Amino acid sequence: MPLPTRRSTLYLPAGPWPTVLDCLCAHFSAISRETWVARIAGGKVLDEHEQPIGPEHPYKQGLRIHYFREVPNETPVPFEETVLYADEHLIVADKPHFLSVTPAGEYVEQTLLARLSKRFNSHDLVPLHRIDRLTAGLVLFSVQPQTRAAYQRMFAERTMHKTYEAIAPALPNVAFPHLHKSRMVAGEPFFLMKEGDGTPNSETLMDVRERNGELWRYGLFPVTGKKHQLRLHMAALGAGICNDPFYPHLEKDAVDDYTKPLKLLAQSLRFTDPLSGVEREFQSQLKLDW
Repeated sequence: MPLPTRRSTLYLPAGPWPTVLDCLCAHFSAISRETWVARIAGGKVLDEHEQPIGPEHPYKQGLRIHYFREVPNETPVPFEETVLYADEHLIVADKPHFLSVTPAGEYVEQTLLARLSKRFNSHDLVPLHRIDRLTAGLVLFSVQPQTRAAYQRMFAERTMHKTYEAIAPALPNVAFPHLHKSRMVAGEPFFLMKEGDGTPNSETLMDVRERNGELWRYGLFPVTGKKHQLRLHMAALGAGICNDPFYPHLEKDAVDDYTKPLKLLAQSLRFTDPLSGVEREFQSQLKLDW
């Protein structure tokens, strides 16, 4: 019996590729070219008009592509998201720990995007930013392709103000507030980041909200939005976030322990709506306990 499939949508990123096939292979480096060729041959990759494409279909930046991927028997994530706000342009969701925002690795249906797409009966939902699977908190989704660029510009122009909270070991020798700057580069294995030499490309403002013996509650205000930035910056200071299996040391063969979530929460989003001019602020309903 064939595996069930899940439909996903991708707006092709900027790049030098001659064909859509080349772009897909580069963008999803963990998926073999043979797999993409087979999907195209099987009519499982569609253009913006819902028509199957061929292997020589020309690449174009921003082109909307729909593709179907096989869904293995996924382990259900036993936590539910909460929709805090929804209108014709935006959805704001409170994501639980352990739930991926978008399909990745072994997760396709057990993702925030898949759940919301089903709830709102829409294939057009696109997350405007990402948070790690192990991180909980707010994620903003675009509903309509026609207004998406206006909201995406808020992140590119850094007019979206994000606040995170973390619980981590005490740092009595660091003066707070503290602005941590560093150059983040790819680490080993491929899914990790590390700090390297050169001009800083990442910034996080940090403060202390509460002291509880050997553990402190920190407010984190990212200026930039690099992958794993907050987790790496805290670890670099000597205070890896509680229950982090990646930083400062990779826990090999780690499995999800639902009793020990990563103590990191995307707590608030504040911005001026680019369409209405209304000041908006959303607060997560989730809490980090000690």
